[in-house]
Amino acid sequence: MVRGLLRTSNHPQLQNLIKRDPVSYKEEFLQQWNHYNSTRQIFQINPDEQGSHFRELVTFISQARIRSCMRIQLIKVAQFYPAETSEFPSHLSSLLLESYGSLSPDIRHSLLQNLVMLRNKGVITSFDLLKTLFPLLPRTTSSSLRAIIRKTIFTDIKTANQRTKNHKLNRAVQAMLFGMVERGMSGTVEGDKGKLRSTGAAVSSNSGGEAMWAVVLTKELWKKGIWNDAKSVAIVALGCFHPIAKVQTASLHFFLGSDEETEDNDEESDGNTIDVKSLEHKRDIKKKTRSGDKKMRKILKMASKKRKDKSRGKTPNFPALQLLHDPQSFGEKLYDLLQKYDARFSLDHKILVMQLLARVTAYHRLTVLGFYTYILRYLTHHQLRVPAILTALAQSVHALTPPDALTPAVRKLAHEFVHPGVGPEVVAAGLNAMREICRRQPWAMEDDLLGDLIAYRKSRDKGVMVAARGLLQLFREVNPGMLKRRERGKTASMGMSQGNQPAPFGYVEKPAEDIEGLVLLEDHLRSNHGEGEAAGDEEYDENAWDGWQIESESSDSSSDSVGWIDVESDGEDHLSISDSGDEDEKHREELPRNEGFANEAKRTSTLATTKILTPADFALINDLRIRAATKAVEGSGGPAAKRKLASLEAAKKAASTFGADDATAAMFISESDILGPRKKAKADYDERVASIARGREGREKFGSLKGKRTKETPSSSTNREKARNKPIMMIMGSKGVRGKKKQSLREKQRRLRAHIERSRKAHH
Repeated sequence: MVRGLLRTSNHPQLQNLIKRDPVSYKEEFLQQWNHYNSTRQIFQINPDEQGSHFRELVTFISQARIRSCMRIQLIKVAQFYPAETSEFPSHLSSLLLESYGSLSPDIRHSLLQNLVMLRNKGVITSFDLLKTLFPLLPRTTSSSLRAIIRKTIFTDIKTANQRTKNHKLNRAVQAMLFGMVERGMSGTVEGDKGKLRSTGAAVSSNSGGEAMWAVVLTKELWKKGIWNDAKSVAIVALGCFHPIAKVQTASLHFFLGSDEETEDNDEESDGNTIDVKSLEHKRDIKKKTRSGDKKMRKILKMASKKRKDKSRGKTPNFPALQLLHDPQSFGEKLYDLLQKYDARFSLDHKILVMQLLARVTAYHRLTVLGFYTYILRYLTHHQLRVPAILTALAQSVHALTPPDALTPAVRKLAHEFVHPGVGPEVVAAGLNAMREICRRQPWAMEDDLLGDLIAYRKSRDKGVMVAARGLLQLFREVNPGMLKRRERGKTASMGMSQGNQPAPFGYVEKPAEDIEGLVLLEDHLRSNHGEGEAAGDEEYDENAWDGWQIESESSDSSSDSVGWIDVESDGEDHLSISDSGDEDEKHREELPRNEGFANEAKRTSTLATTKILTPADFALINDLRIRAATKAVEGSGGPAAKRKLASLEAAKKAASTFGADDATAAMFISESDILGPRKKAKADYDERVASIARGREGREKFGSLKGKRTKETPSSSTNREKARNKPIMMIMGSKGVRGKKKQSLREKQRRLRAHIERSRKAHH
């Protein structure tokens, strides 16, 4: 190949020629490479010394010539000379990590672009790039650079897991993030209470920065569906015990299902802090543009979504709770954290720990007896955020919780909340809390105390009356022997006469022989699809999965579900619909009038042996059960049928809210369950605007219609007509009235003659 005249200072031309023939232009490339290498070595000799070499290097690096040489020439042609440029990526990485504070912002951005370009060209691996990006996050103070780093990390990991899971990269990155959290675990717990908040913030910026970013990145990757394994959960679980309260809070919110961000420098807009009125005012006074309108609509939509998410409350992260390693040790560590650092944490932080401990205890049926002694100090009606504390207490109880540990808590609830010296809403909250505790462990209630509590069913306050009746109805079902004979009701009395006894503490129910409602599904398929398809047609099964499979890569929008996770069974039937076999027998006895529904329930279906049930099938089973219960209510099934229908509808609503099956969703309660039915709450801004819009439907535009309906040509009234109808006190000080008082006799005569003349013309 014949070489033409070449100017080595013409970087684009040199780059083009090297790409076309790397061997022939190796000498020119080495000339530029040696120039870059000598400059780098000078900088490495005295990086912190303010001498002539340092000033010369900073000036040289700040010029566009060196940036052009690095970005356009060396980066884009480095793959053609792998032997000479083998150390080039490490040079850029060390320059960023070791001399980050000495570099200008544009040089940092340029070096970051160089590393990303090397990754795109395959010169370095994803792990090599991520090893440089992760340490930069806690060090940078530039929001724009931090946004670029976060986007690069997410894009790189998402691309690596796009077709199939890249387990090698995922394990390496997860190990790196786990190490970032683990390095700060040896510090002293500072807390976030009072004066410790400023101290904790100072420590967080130094030793807790990388742990915070490790938790935030893991949460984001989990939220987007890129990671959904137990190792991701282990990273955040370790962050729950980090000495920095800020890291603890971010980790606790992950398991509680909250989207609340605790990173102060997060560039994403937060709907809870957006001043909508201020933005609208700025939009009114500034120049109107399409881009401004589009941006305003986007911000308002985001703010509205954030308000709705906050009003819905926190939804438990069921997959993360399920994938916890050694839940018993995790729960005991949470309790030790509460007890040991009670004086250092604020009340809000302690409630977060209580909520997570309660949900882990309920989900895995743990036994942490010290928690029920610890929470006694907060069971007072004047305690701040007492509904959240009562919710955590009731939620932590399950069938295997010892009644002896719960009896002191129930007794204190009765003494503190249920007496004439407090308001009716306090009494209702106390009764509802005890009802939820006894629903999970009935043996925690004492006989004499129960008699006093159900006496409040005659209260004039609706909330207290409903709470007391709910407690009475609960014990009619689970243990009517604790009630007086006149309070048991007909069904419970008949059951006791037949020898029915409440299940003792620790009783393990027999495994389910059938899926409740499966008979209804079998009959439905037989009537609609024929016998063959009801027995399990393969094409029908494949179609039934449409719309229920969740892709491994979810969208950026917030979602409670992160996909199906295959886990081993823990002995519980998570596919059953919240009612046990004993309760089914009880409801069958209570519905003697609907013989058809009872006979269907007693029959055992063989559909599960010939057909793989899909999520669509289980959703259809729920609908069929609700239809059957509705028919039972319409057929005079009695109060028991109405309660059955109400429980099925409530379970369906809870399942749709929490994003889990009915049995799992029934474990968790909210503060509204503790507060009970209350007066209609004051509507928020969006609800008021919607109500106003509904009231204006079908109505003419607001404004006066005077003079528009009676005239041929619609027009408004004149100012003279308006002045004629004004009250006298409104015109006493006007110039016209004051002028009439000072009129001469000549002026009065002229006005009178003019009035007579107008009247005469009007009559003729």
